[in-house]
Amino acid sequence: MSTLDPTLAQALELDKHYLETTEVPIVTVSAAFKEDLKEQFNLPFDEVTPDVVFSRAHYSMALAVAAQIWGKKIDPTLAWSIDPTNYVTRDQWSKIQLTEIIGKTLARQPLLKRLKDFVDQFARNNLPILKSITPGLLYLTQDIKRPILSLHIATGNILAEQGKTVVQVITDPHVRYDYLNNAERPTMTFCVFDEKTKVEFLEKAALIGKKVDPARVIVTGPPVDPRIIAKRTSKKPWHQGPLKLCLTTGGLGTNKNEIRLILEALFPILRKQKSQIELLVYAGTQKDIQKMVQEMGREAHVAVGRADQTDHDLRVIYHPQIVNANELLMQYGFPWADGFITKPSGDMAYDAVGAGCFLLTLDEWGEWEHNIRQVFEERLIGRPAEVEKIETQLEALMTPIDQSGSWITQAMTAAQNIDPLFLHGAAKITETIRKKITQEKIT
Repeated sequence: MSTLDPTLAQALELDKHYLETTEVPIVTVSAAFKEDLKEQFNLPFDEVTPDVVFSRAHYSMALAVAAQIWGKKIDPTLAWSIDPTNYVTRDQWSKIQLTEIIGKTLARQPLLKRLKDFVDQFARNNLPILKSITPGLLYLTQDIKRPILSLHIATGNILAEQGKTVVQVITDPHVRYDYLNNAERPTMTFCVFDEKTKVEFLEKAALIGKKVDPARVIVTGPPVDPRIIAKRTSKKPWHQGPLKLCLTTGGLGTNKNEIRLILEALFPILRKQKSQIELLVYAGTQKDIQKMVQEMGREAHVAVGRADQTDHDLRVIYHPQIVNANELLMQYGFPWADGFITKPSGDMAYDAVGAGCFLLTLDEWGEWEHNIRQVFEERLIGRPAEVEKIETQLEALMTPIDQSGSWITQAMTAAQNIDPLFLHGAAKITETIRKKITQEKIT
């Protein structure tokens, strides 16, 4: 790791120390948030260098479990999460940037979606990023003897092949065959979305000739940050007044074209003095989406405010660094919104429902997102967004159906009464990893 810059090399050693001495070591692959990492360790940092981001999901879900363990205050003795993407050496950094470019190109070009499955398979198994993150991951974990919690398929497989004891989280209601690479190893435990996912896991393992003890496949539900769950109790289902909507992209700027079409359709409503809608656009770390919202707002004569300017009917959340962007969403999005218009991804959909919101779903990216959409449609919480007629759809969904109110009222009520499985995943995963740690100590 000698080719890291001196400040980052210091952060590496501190990260390694915290990971070795914490009760619950957590690993994932989501982004290079180097400046926030330096800030965490009181090293020189800046607020303007943009992060390389692959996914909000793998970051936010790892954070959800850590936050569950920490409680109200960060305590590195209880849990610590690392992402080896932060410690890719200079000579390998171009491979990280190329991976992000490929992801963004696919995410923003609908005509390339047919290539997505092929590239996704390539990315998860053979893309040079895996070779790039492996040295840092192995260095950070080389002296850890206790079980490690993995929130990404790549970290789990790499560590399993090194003989580590791993608790691997399968975050979606879908089992990729990659999760089965090391499924026969007794050192692997899996946390899965629900009973249906457990059956799928055991079935697929059997089909490729791998014997898996069902006791090593634990149903936990998806990990949602407990800070989001805490806000749901103060939220009431919408009945009247302005409808509060979050329109969100993903870590790679996914669904940008759909976001543009929805904005165009809603501007006539947002221009009115007393708008029926208040809209918060989550651009994440995507500067081009923030710029698009601002430029479209100027052309439509609709003022665009920051996240904290709650007197604006149209606001946008943007920060060049994923840690800060996520915290802004946590502060201004989930507690405030009635509903989310979002890709049915395994972070945003789970978090939105965890916050007691309804869902209107944009185009999904793969089979797993199709399954997520179906999960919430079956529970009458979500519907596909009619992107080109979104204003008509919203008007219909805001109209009372019967004495129970509008579809939106009923969907929010369903979200606020959802099965606890969707609310306590982080706690169940914590319970699973701690139980595994205790077992290892005994043996």
